[in-house]
Amino acid sequence: MKRRIHALPLLALLCLAGAASADTLLIERTQQPAASALPARGQTAAQVEATFGAPQQKLEPRGGQRSQWPVINRWVYPGFTVYFEKNRVIDVVATQASPEEIGPKPPIR
Repeated sequence: MKRRIHALPLLALLCLAGAASADTLLIERTQQPAASALPARGQTAAQVEATFGAPQQKLEPRGGQRSQWPVINRWVYPGFTVYFEKNRVIDVVATQASPEEIGPKPPIR
């Protein structure tokens, strides 16, 4: 009898939970085959610009306050942001396709 009493609140919660909403995760989109490849780690800035064209925006460099902290340059393209240390690609981050997508926000300007 006690078990049935404890099960009733759980059943009520399950009934009230409703249908789960489907969110598009950024990771799912990036795992799909891309129409165009992203810049590869180690490419030079000139190679990236030759392959993908001029960036929409070149953001202000960050870092470099100390010798241990390298200067990081960031170029923004429509679907991704490229991060450079000196003149080489160190990372490429895909941006959100829509506000409903769960993933990284656009870079801080």
